[in-house]
Amino acid sequence: MPFVLYLLAMAVFAQGSSEFMLAGLLPDLAADLGVTIARAGLLTSAFAAGMVVGAPLMAAAGRRWPPRTALAAFLALFIAAHAAGALTDDFAVLLATRVLAALANAGFLAVALATTALLVPETARARALAILLGGTTLALVAGVPAGAVLGEALGWRATLWAVAALAVPALAAVLLAVPNRPLEAAPLRLRTELAVLKRPAVLHVLALGVLVNGATFGAYTYLGALAGDRVAIVLALFGIGAFGGVAAAGRLADRHWRRLLAWGGPLLLVGWAALALAPTALLPLVPVQGALAFAVGSTLIGRIMAAAQDAPTMGGSYATAALNVGAMLGPVLAGIGYAATGSRGPVLTAAGLTVIAIATAVYASRTKSPAHHGSGK
Repeated sequence: MPFVLYLLAMAVFAQGSSEFMLAGLLPDLAADLGVTIARAGLLTSAFAAGMVVGAPLMAAAGRRWPPRTALAAFLALFIAAHAAGALTDDFAVLLATRVLAALANAGFLAVALATTALLVPETARARALAILLGGTTLALVAGVPAGAVLGEALGWRATLWAVAALAVPALAAVLLAVPNRPLEAAPLRLRTELAVLKRPAVLHVLALGVLVNGATFGAYTYLGALAGDRVAIVLALFGIGAFGGVAAAGRLADRHWRRLLAWGGPLLLVGWAALALAPTALLPLVPVQGALAFAVGSTLIGRIMAAAQDAPTMGGSYATAALNVGAMLGPVLAGIGYAATGSRGPVLTAAGLTVIAIATAVYASRTKSPAHHGSGK
């Protein structure tokens, strides 16, 4: 694997930490800025919305730039947004910096995914994407808990400064190691690449990505309601499982993605249902669910890239948008489930979304969608 992939993963780790870590610091942040906790919660929603909008928008804006230029520009904007957020005493300004950081994050991830897909042969693509996405899962394992500890000790502003500082060496690495020539000699017209979204094969796998990630992040957001005073260990176990799942998918998904999805989806459903029926089994089930969810989810990212291979500069944005639409809608639906049925509601919601995903996959396979063909077992 090209060493540059590990450098890109370091940047993804910093960005993933930023996306999730403020959630645990909202009470202190709200008190410091003189707003309600509910209003402070908009910071998380704004980041997710910025990721969804920013993926195609930023990828389209930078599609003709060399990868080094695009990735460095997005990282520089990400660092500047965090510095501005750490310095402000105005909630509206902080909210604006979160949107800017999300736009930069989305643009970086979209370009990084597209660059990764073109830097390695197709037979090694899933492994390369797993290295890149490992930065996100490592953020869940280490970045978010570390940010929470730092925020409690030194205040929420320190977490923003820490993320900015972590992204600086990643920026230096991008400037030194990423190619400064366009990966496509003559990029296709934007209209041509956007037309790929009309294909049933692409729409099917995008829907699967939204549904599976919606289930994952919906359940993850409300794990604390099931965990009680064990929340720290439960989140850590989920993150460890997620990291292992991405690593396993990287080894298997290039050749065995069919089997991984065919077995992983139903097992994921069984796990969510078991967690709803037997919450006392939380500790042994959580790492398994983390592994299955991220193994299936990262495999679907690879399938989106494969289905959208005729959109070489925009395909990464489609994958990024699908992941973040799920991350945005999943917690909303899980919250409705929590309001309706209590702490088991979010995992029941995750099970429901997984059922819909399996039904979608069955329908797509019966229509012989090209996204479900090709190499693999």
